[in-house]
Amino acid sequence: MKFNKLKKVFFLFLLIMLTFVSQPLFAQSNNFPQGAAQGTTEMNPNIRTPVVPNVDVQITQPQTGREIAFSVRLLLLLTILTLAPSILILVTCFLRFSIVLDFIKRALSLQQVPPTSVLNGIAFFMTIFVMWPTFTRIYDNAYKPLSENAITIEEAYHEAEAPLRMFMYGQMADDTSYIKMFMGMAKLEKPNTLADVPTYILVPSYILHELTVAFKIGVILYIPFIIIDMVVASILMAMGMMMLPPVQISMPFKLILFVLVDGWGLLTQQLFNSVIR
Repeated sequence: MKFNKLKKVFFLFLLIMLTFVSQPLFAQSNNFPQGAAQGTTEMNPNIRTPVVPNVDVQITQPQTGREIAFSVRLLLLLTILTLAPSILILVTCFLRFSIVLDFIKRALSLQQVPPTSVLNGIAFFMTIFVMWPTFTRIYDNAYKPLSENAITIEEAYHEAEAPLRMFMYGQMADDTSYIKMFMGMAKLEKPNTLADVPTYILVPSYILHELTVAFKIGVILYIPFIIIDMVVASILMAMGMMMLPPVQISMPFKLILFVLVDGWGLLTQQLFNSVIR
């Protein structure tokens, strides 16, 4: 008990001493040692506090037909932006370009170089280059008049659909077997003109046609590189080096052949020629 009382007395004495010592320290808090930089602990009155704006979201009922049309237009715009990647891949020549570039990468026995993202970027900008006249017609005939309220949304849709339909049908002009197949599966009558082919028939037909064309190009690209692999494998077997991977030895020869014939230039030119006739 005496020890606890001594502890209480000691802490009380220490608290009293700190109170008397701290008073002159706080009183002279603005006095700095001689030779030190002068300063102050007060806030600068010219500094304004940051202003954070309020964000308010209100959901109201449309009062006029114009507000309803704007809401529907905004919904359609968001839907188109969501489907834009799929539309770009499926109704343009991007599908053909990306598959052929991937084929050439595999034919050269390359695993990491060039990366897939680089090949997709090349295919993307090649697609923009080829499809630029089509995109220009869509902008001039559909988007620009719609933004100026010169045409309705339905008319803008048909104006934007027409150039894409012409492009897809132009690629399938020599082979309409897929259109006939889908028309037969849908039990529709034989079309006389392009206008008689619905868009939901034209798009899957175009996709299958592009896949077929891309695989044909890929087979042709594989042939010279397969010959090099066969020659290298035969030489290694004749030398008794059966444990040495032929692909590892033939890859430099395939790269040398590809560079000497300007493979990237020839491939790009032939891809453009296959689309732009």
